[in-house]
Amino acid sequence: MAPSPNMWIIRQVGLNDCRGRRRVRRCAALGGATILALVCSGAGVPPEFLPAGAGGGEYGLLSVVDAAPPGVAGLPRGASQHVQARAVADALGTYAKKLERAEARRVAAAKRWGLRRVPLRAPAPPAKKPALTSEPGHLTGSGLPPVIVSVPTDEKVVFLTIDDGAEKDPELLRMMRELDVPYSGFLTDYVSRDDYGYFREAADLGAAMHNHSVNHPEMPTLDYDEQREEICRQQDTLEKEIGERPTLFRPPYGAYDRDTLRAAKSCGIRVIPLWAEEAFPDRIDYGRGDGKFHPGDIILTHYRGDDVWDGDMADMIRRVLDAATEQGFAVARLEDYV
Repeated sequence: MAPSPNMWIIRQVGLNDCRGRRRVRRCAALGGATILALVCSGAGVPPEFLPAGAGGGEYGLLSVVDAAPPGVAGLPRGASQHVQARAVADALGTYAKKLERAEARRVAAAKRWGLRRVPLRAPAPPAKKPALTSEPGHLTGSGLPPVIVSVPTDEKVVFLTIDDGAEKDPELLRMMRELDVPYSGFLTDYVSRDDYGYFREAADLGAAMHNHSVNHPEMPTLDYDEQREEICRQQDTLEKEIGERPTLFRPPYGAYDRDTLRAAKSCGIRVIPLWAEEAFPDRIDYGRGDGKFHPGDIILTHYRGDDVWDGDMADMIRRVLDAATEQGFAVARLEDYV
């Protein structure tokens, strides 16, 4: 049957599949499953299957379950509604079984990687991203990117970010894929350029890659034009190498001045995420006196190996996930919130 102007198509994807398609911007969560919907004509899709603000042509194409809408010629009245309901029910039943198998694999992965417990699943991302303002004590100004160390949310979620790109450990990619844990990289060109393929693979697996400058300078030691060169040139490089132009910039060492914010804005940066905690294989340095995570905290760590650390990246991830799980937190995707 040829698609009619009102035909609706439900496209089901696994969480990794959805995140791994760079052009797929958002997914809708339904009963723990992730469902992507494409509107052929912008009409006729039940709203419970759509992310907020969804529109025709916004999403990529994956596996299909389709049905004709009410009133399609040649079908008795009510038949198309029945076909739709049955198709969706069958599809969701199949997906539930896939989800069970995926969770069983995740339980096995947690054991294989030596975690004390299976990491908690992050809740569905907010339908509307929270308004961001610079943290108290940080620079602010009309139109300048906000400087944050956490995201305003009541959900018990934290965000894992990994800086620079010096260590390119394939075990990290495998661990994060098997455990289905989101993270964001902030890449410095001079230590990443020898193998951007590693970070393309990470992006294909669902990680987002953002800007951490070309040469990792202390930004306030540079004038405005030099700072802009550091940020904008890395924007160009990451767009070429990864396929997307970043909207987040983390200044090296967390050091910045007003020129940094002005330069970042001119390069297309929307937010300056710093951090509330820093993670290592043997410890977590908490930014608050209570030594705990707080909702929305951003965690910093680095691409490092046992030549620098007392441990490797798997040890660091294990420490972060165990600490978060024990405190009742899930690791969520930063880009869903900022």
